[in-house]
Amino acid sequence: MSKTVQIALGDVKPLALSILSSFGYGPNHADAIAQMLTTCQLDDCHSHGLFRLFMCIESIKAGKIDGQVEPEISDESTGIVRADARRGMSLLAMEAAIPMLIDKAREHGIAALAINRCFHFSALWPEVERLSNEGLAAMAMVPSHAWVAPAGGTRGTLGTNPLAFSWPRQGTTPFTFDFATSAFARGEIELYKRAGKSLPDGVAIDAEGNPTNDPGAALQGAMLTFGGHKGSALSIMIELMAGPLIDDLTSLESMAYAQGKGGAPYHGEIMLAFDPVRFSGGNRADNDARAERLFADIIDQGARLPSQRRYAARARNLERGYVEIASSLYEDLLALRAWATTRARQKRSGA
Repeated sequence: MSKTVQIALGDVKPLALSILSSFGYGPNHADAIAQMLTTCQLDDCHSHGLFRLFMCIESIKAGKIDGQVEPEISDESTGIVRADARRGMSLLAMEAAIPMLIDKAREHGIAALAINRCFHFSALWPEVERLSNEGLAAMAMVPSHAWVAPAGGTRGTLGTNPLAFSWPRQGTTPFTFDFATSAFARGEIELYKRAGKSLPDGVAIDAEGNPTNDPGAALQGAMLTFGGHKGSALSIMIELMAGPLIDDLTSLESMAYAQGKGGAPYHGEIMLAFDPVRFSGGNRADNDARAERLFADIIDQGARLPSQRRYAARARNLERGYVEIASSLYEDLLALRAWATTRARQKRSGA
């Protein structure tokens, strides 16, 4: 069993902030990124927690991301909000645009946010849950890099292409799901590689198009969609919705843009917000009750609602006041911070 280390909840965000700031992220970007990582780590979402700091640092070291730029938010005078991230991380653009998205959803019943020219690395469920906490149902989707083969294919064409949805509930946590349309998230395969573990069957193919359980070979080959042709079709839909529909890149185009360099993919994101008050014709209370009867019947059968384990992890970590991560990951993060601190000291001294 892998060794773990405990990090006090109050130390998670400062650890992320110190690393991000040391590598050139300005205070606004660093705070938005660190808050997202903290939210994910609190819910034991390890593949999108502190582990993602490496992608953030790799991206800015490669000279791809502007860590200081402020996004530009445009009101289209319709139900559409546009956020130009201007080659920054998506999170600050999302933070700046969400208030307008909420207002437009309440005004029109439905509204959309198109985030363009952004680098993206983060989970989508915190974004849609934020809208559910405002009483709105929400969806979000993004492409990535062409790491995933379509059903029947032999090479990467599609992205991992996650889809997230959240439904607001009174007095309890939202009904939320967030999953990649690939059989595994890219970050999960990277964690398997770090841990020296074999992948399950049906997750990936190697560079020759043969099935593989080796995470290293999978990273050099291509991942597979879940559910065969069904997952493949859903992934293609996300390519279109979060790419050409909003005047942004597909996963193939994003990978070409990267020119073989690592780091976060460069593309767009679309978020959709729905106001149950407007859609229900004033009968929200009755329709909320119908939704709750649906959830109750699912649970009564012994089935689990999506995110129940994540919410349980959140409650457990809040009660005990700390999160646990792999010792090797923690040591790597401390080494990264120490290296950055030494480099900054040398620059100040002119060495």
